[in-house]
Amino acid sequence: MNGHPEKQRLGLGTKGFTLIELLVAIVVLSVGLLGMATLTGSIIKANKLSDDLTTATTLAEDKLEDLRADGYASAVSETKAACASPFSEYQREVTVSNDTPATDMKEVTVTVYWGASDAHQVQIKTILAEP
Repeated sequence: MNGHPEKQRLGLGTKGFTLIELLVAIVVLSVGLLGMATLTGSIIKANKLSDDLTTATTLAEDKLEDLRADGYASAVSETKAACASPFSEYQREVTVSNDTPATDMKEVTVTVYWGASDAHQVQIKTILAEP
């Protein structure tokens, strides 16, 4: 016979995991899962900001397209106002000024704000020329 017969009879051989190994594995797994949970929260926040940025950019581009369609003579400044539903959490402002030194051109700036105290904004500028 080789080894310890009492250990073999009780099933206490060298195979399997000890309690300490099991506890270490649980701690390592817990730390990994906690890190993933924290990372998931950050990813959700970044995804929301990306979605808001895309929406704000689209609202600004839509306004610029409306101004281009209406023509040079119709381009006027607009004060900051809430966008139509379902985008009422966004506010849009249009600034139109004569482009200098060029004549017969207007510089148009569309700014879209959102968030608490307008913490975030997107601004797009373009030039409209008189035909």
